[in-house]
Amino acid sequence: MNNNKTVFALCLGTVMAVSSQVQAGLFGSSGYTQTRYPIVLAHGMLGFDSMLGIDYWYGIPQALRRDGAQVYVTEVSQLNTSELRGEELLQQVEEIVAISGKAKVNLVGHSHGGPTVRYVAAVRPDLVASVTSVGAPHKGSDVADLIRQIPEGSGGEAILAGLTNGMGALIHFLSGSPSTEPQNSLGSLESLNSEGAARFNAKYPQGIPTSACGEGAYKVNGVRYYSWSGTSPLTNPLDVSDAMLGAGSLAFDEPNDGLVGRCSSHMGMVIRDNYRMNHLDEVNQVLGLTSLFETDPVTVYRQHANRLKNAGL
Repeated sequence: MNNNKTVFALCLGTVMAVSSQVQAGLFGSSGYTQTRYPIVLAHGMLGFDSMLGIDYWYGIPQALRRDGAQVYVTEVSQLNTSELRGEELLQQVEEIVAISGKAKVNLVGHSHGGPTVRYVAAVRPDLVASVTSVGAPHKGSDVADLIRQIPEGSGGEAILAGLTNGMGALIHFLSGSPSTEPQNSLGSLESLNSEGAARFNAKYPQGIPTSACGEGAYKVNGVRYYSWSGTSPLTNPLDVSDAMLGAGSLAFDEPNDGLVGRCSSHMGMVIRDNYRMNHLDEVNQVLGLTSLFETDPVTVYRQHANRLKNAGL
């Protein structure tokens, strides 16, 4: 990708990774998170890398780098299909491989970032050491199914799509997104409802469970697959997003994080599917306001980096 912002971000990631390794040498880092291959973070729907000084992955890249990990934060279309987002991410992965000097990467995708990273691993497994999804709707979201009940081509659909596209455009502008694609909320909706997810899974089945709520293959085409998620929509009374996620949870008849059901989040090795976290807690949002009665999300990412390290990844 020739976009200047993307190239700058990837180069900055390399500089920060090298800086972290220098500091580790000077101040005695434990190397706890020092994976063999770089960790690449991919955001979900309406996501970003950093916006108005706030990181999407709040405090997570810094914590991983502190103990040796080389971390790159990517940005793709806020609203679009899994395939198009995947193509955008693939271009960035190719640049990360070239810049880092490493042959592969460890992909981590939150929410719609889950199918996005799966696409990259399916079409270019030679560039991917592992795929980890966090709160991703691999078999669709009941919230998306509920929204899809609005008649196609109706005025209601047009109004909702327009409002959502406007939100995506605002995030695109405020974050300086490298994507040149127009916002496509209906494309996102078709990717995230159960029918669209089933079509995607038929084309890219790697790591997807064949049973209703089981685990998927742990390793496919040399790529390791992992997943984890939360099932507590309401976790912190000071977090303004809890109300929205609590409302979203009403669309489900199974434990969920407010936007994604427990079983839908399963892919590959299921590390855990019942953290006391909601959909935004899974990326340590909003501003670190998560449950006081659960492992800190940043610690969960550190533990997973160590898991990847111990697996030689």
